[in-house]
Order: sequence, then structure tokens, then C-alpha cells
Amino acid sequence: MASSLPSLVVFDLDYTLWPFWVDTHTRPPFKKIGDQIFDTAGKKINCYPEVPQVLESLKNDGVLIGIASRTHCVKEAKQLVELFEWHKFITYSEIYPGSKVNNFNRFHEEAGIAFEDMLFFDDEHRNILDLKKLGVTSIFVNHDHGVSLSVLHEGLRQFSSKKRKP
Repeated sequence: MASSLPSLVVFDLDYTLWPFWVDTHTRPPFKKIGDQIFDTAGKKINCYPEVPQVLESLKNDGVLIGIASRTHCVKEAKQLVELFEWHKFITYSEIYPGSKVNNFNRFHEEAGIAFEDMLFFDDEHRNILDLKKLGVTSIFVNHDHGVSLSVLHEGLRQFSSKKRKP
């Protein structure tokens, strides 16, 4: 891990933690059978392979974790977070349509964490640009691969590098 860790790491959901848009590529509600999740059409719902390790690694290092999603399918996204059992890692959750700036203002107010002490991962350039303006270290995620341990480590490296600059 990087020498200087962020106080809060925030992830988008669609094409960042899971490889789909919850509002267009799935048929909610979802159900869990054993350790697998399915939508009502019987389609298996997966996250990107290394997401559980990424979340566990951050939690083990004492880093707070948040989710910021612009989806209109709020209830459905929250249901998937529960079914994936990510709620045991996540401290802050802002899932609703609108600008990610609103999400981060809420994180700042609730947690009292400066934007400069936050790290953000998302697959949409507009969100990356908006949050960089606030001072959040923001990392673009390729939707073909999503968040992985290597993407996390690159984000932590960039965060640490930014913190070392005078």
C-alpha cells in the first residue's frame, strides 16, 4: 500500500464495481441463491473479480469506504450492495441521480474529511473532472476491467504522490 493513505476512498457502482448499468442491463429485483446473485430473468449478476479483495484491503488498512452513484435505480443498487455483502465495508453511501459533487459535499459534511483526503474511482470522465476541481484525487476506471487491486494501488500511488507535493 501507499505510504500516505486517504481518509476516505469512494467508488462509483456501474462499470466501476460491477460490469453493467443497474438501470438498463438487469431485471430487478435480485435474489441470492447460495453465493450467487440472479435477476428476475435468471441472469447471473457478478461484480468485477477483485472488488471484494479491494474493499477488504482498504477496510483492513483502516480506510473509510464510500459509494457515490448517480443511478435512478436507488433501491435496486442498494439491494445489490447488500446481496454482495459490501455493506460490511461501506461507511458512507450516496446513491441518487445528480452530480457527484453533491455526493462528495455530503461525505465532507458527514465525515468532516477534507476533499484533499479523499480518493475516488469512476468510469465517467465528467465525474472525474468535477471532483478534481474540488481537490479529490480522482481515478478513471476502464469499464472493461473495473476496479482491481492494480487500479487501487495506482490510485493510492497518485494520492500519495499528490499529498507529498508542497
